[in-house]
Amino acid sequence: MCWLWYVRAVMSHKGYSGGGPMIVYQMIVAGVGGQGSVRISHIIADAAIKEGFNVRVGEKFGAAMRGGAVSSHIRIFRGEDIAPVIPPGEADSVMALEPLEGARAASRFLKRGGILLMNTVPIYPVDVSSGRARYPSVDEIVRRASSFACVYALNAAELAEKAGSIRTVNSVMLGSLSGLMVLPVSRESLLSSLLEGVPRGTEEITGRHLSLEQRL
Repeated sequence: MCWLWYVRAVMSHKGYSGGGPMIVYQMIVAGVGGQGSVRISHIIADAAIKEGFNVRVGEKFGAAMRGGAVSSHIRIFRGEDIAPVIPPGEADSVMALEPLEGARAASRFLKRGGILLMNTVPIYPVDVSSGRARYPSVDEIVRRASSFACVYALNAAELAEKAGSIRTVNSVMLGSLSGLMVLPVSRESLLSSLLEGVPRGTEEITGRHLSLEQRL
C-alpha cells in the first residue's frame, strides 16, 4: 500500500493543466543538529527542481543548533505557491536520521500508513546522558511507530562507516529512500544534486551510497 501514493502522484501531475496548487509529494527529514538534515533536504529539493517541479522547504531548529532537534519540510508541487510547512497528517514520508526525533515528527505530520525510514542509531540528549530523562529503546520506538506508519529501519551509521566515512549517514538514508522508489524524481537527478551538494572530498563515497540504493 505504501507505493500507491507515488503512482497516483506521477499519473496526476502528467495531466496537470494549470490553476491552483497540486501537491505531488511531501516529506520531512528529521534529526538533530550536526547530522546534515538541512543539507540533504536541499539536495532532494534541488533534484525535484531539476525535473521541473516547484518546491518549498521549511526548516525548524531546536534550542541548540548542534544537538537540538532539526526538521526540514519538503513540499514538491505544481502550480501556485504554497506554505513551506506540511499540515499535520499529510506527509507521505519521514526520513529519520535520529530515531526518536523521526518518530516524533511522524506521529504529528505523517499520513496514516505513510513511510517512516529510520536510522536506528540514537543520539542521546543531555538530559538522558546525565540520567535526568529516559530514552526509549529503539525496538520500542519502532513498535510504537509501526501502529501508524510503514516503518523501514536500518543502521545507517554502520553502513556509512563501512563505506569509508561516518559523515555520510544522510547519504545512506537518501540511497535507501531512493531504493524504496517513492520519490517522484529520478535516481539520476538525485545523484547529480547529491554530488553537487555534499562536502568536498566525500563525493565518491556519497555517490556510491546512492548508486547502490540500499534495499530494505
